[in-house]
Amino acid sequence: MSQSPVDSAVGHTAAVRAHAPEAPHAGRRKPHPGLVLAVLATSVFLSALDAFVVNVALTPIGQGVGETSLSKLSWILNGYAIVYAALLVPAGRLADRYGHKSGFLLGLGIFTVASLGAALSDNLWALVAFRFLQAAGAAVLTPASLGLVLTTAPPAKITRYIQIWAASGSLAAAAGPVVGGLLVQVAWQWIFLLNLPIGIIALVMAVRLLPAGRRSTDTRLPDLLGGALLVVAIGALALGLVQAPEWDWCSGSTIGSFATAAAALILCLVRSKRHAVPVVDLSLLRDRGFAWANIATLLFYAAFAVQLLGVTLWLQQVWHWSAIETGLGVAPGPAMVFVAASLGQRLARRVRVGVVAAMGSVLVALGTAWVALNASSSLNYATDILPGWLVAGVGVGLALPTMISSATSGLPQDRGATGSAIVSMAGQVGTVLGVSVLVVILADAGSAGPARTFSLAWWISAGAMAASGLAALGLTPRRHPKTVTAR
Repeated sequence: MSQSPVDSAVGHTAAVRAHAPEAPHAGRRKPHPGLVLAVLATSVFLSALDAFVVNVALTPIGQGVGETSLSKLSWILNGYAIVYAALLVPAGRLADRYGHKSGFLLGLGIFTVASLGAALSDNLWALVAFRFLQAAGAAVLTPASLGLVLTTAPPAKITRYIQIWAASGSLAAAAGPVVGGLLVQVAWQWIFLLNLPIGIIALVMAVRLLPAGRRSTDTRLPDLLGGALLVVAIGALALGLVQAPEWDWCSGSTIGSFATAAAALILCLVRSKRHAVPVVDLSLLRDRGFAWANIATLLFYAAFAVQLLGVTLWLQQVWHWSAIETGLGVAPGPAMVFVAASLGQRLARRVRVGVVAAMGSVLVALGTAWVALNASSSLNYATDILPGWLVAGVGVGLALPTMISSATSGLPQDRGATGSAIVSMAGQVGTVLGVSVLVVILADAGSAGPARTFSLAWWISAGAMAASGLAALGLTPRRHPKTVTAR
C-alpha cells in the first residue's frame, strides 16, 4: 500500500526539522500553536475566497467598469491564475531561502495592498493589473504559510494541523459564492475591500506570533526568468484562444499569439532542464505517479473551470438571477466538497488513491452531464441544476484533495514541497485553459440558442473530467517514497 498523503507530508516535515537550523529566538516564550495556525489558515482562506467571490461577481464587475465582453472580462480570472501558476514554485523557493515568516508577511502585505488597488480601479485593465499583484502575493504567502504550519505544529498534532490548513480552502469554496453575492448587493468593490481589515489584522498578528529565522541554508536563487517565460507562454496561449473568435483563427495576431506561447514554453523547458533551481523540476516527472497527477489535475481544473463559470453565467445571463441568488444557487455544490473530502480520506485507507480520485472525477462528469442534459430556459433549479450540482460537489471533494495531496507520495521526502507546488501550478494552468475554452465556445455560438451553447460547454467539461478520471488511475506510485539525506 502506498504512503498516505498526510504521512508523506509528515515525513517531509521530519526531514526538514532534522536539518533545519535552530531559530534565533528559541529561548523566548513560544506563542500558542493554535493561534499561529489560526493566522495562517485565515490568510490562506482569504486568498482562496477571492477566486470564488470573483467568479460570482464577474457580471456585476463588468457592469461597474463598463465592459460587457466576456473575452476581456475573463482576464480578471485568467490574469490571477497565470501569475499564480508561474510564481508559485519560485516564490516557495524564495520563502525557503529568506525565511517563511518574511515570505508570509511580504505575500500577505502585497495581497492586501493589491486588494485596495483593485477596489479603487475605475477600468478593466487597471483591475486586471492589480489582480496580477494579488496573485503574486498569494503565490508567496501560500507556500510560506504551509512551511510555517509544518514547523510550528506540535509533533503530536502535525496531521491535524495540516488538515485544518488544507480545509480552509474548501471552506472558502463553500462560502465564496454566498459572500460574493451578498457583497455585490452593496457594490462590486466590496469583494476586494473585504480583504483589507482581515489582511491588516492577520499582518499584525503574524508579526507578533510567527517565529523568525531562516529555514534553509540553500543560497541559490530560483529561475525567475523561467517563471517569466512561463507567464508569457500561458498568457499568450490564453490570449490567442479568447481573442481568436474576434481576430479570426487564421489571422496573424492569433497565429502570432500561439507561436509566442510555443516559443516561450520551449525556452522555459530548456531553462528548467539546465538551471540549478528550475521553475519546473523536469526530473520529478520521471516518477509515474507524479506525472499522472499533473495530467489529471490539469484536466480536472480545466473541466471544473468550464463547469463553475458556465453555471454562474447561465444563472445570471440566461435565467437573469441576481448576484445573491446566483451565489446561493452555486453554494450547495462547493458545500459538499468539505464533507466528501473527509469521506475520501477514509476511502484512501482501504482503496488505492488513484481509484478514489477516479471515482470522484466520474461523479463530477456525471453531475455535469446532468446539467447539460437539462439545460433549458425553464427556471426549474431544483430539477435542472441542483441534483447534478450536488453530485458534482461530492465528486470534487473525493477527487481534488486526493489528487493534489497524493501526487508527491512517490517522491523523495526532500522534494515533496517542490512537487506539491508544481501540481498546484498545473491546476492553475488548467483553470486558464478552461476559462479560455468557455469564452471561445460562448463567442462562437452563432445562431445557436444559449441552451445549446452552454450544453455544449458542459458536455466538453464532462468529457475532460472523464479523461481526468482515467489519468487519475495512474496516481498510485509503484514504489514507496525514499528518504533522502541532507546534501
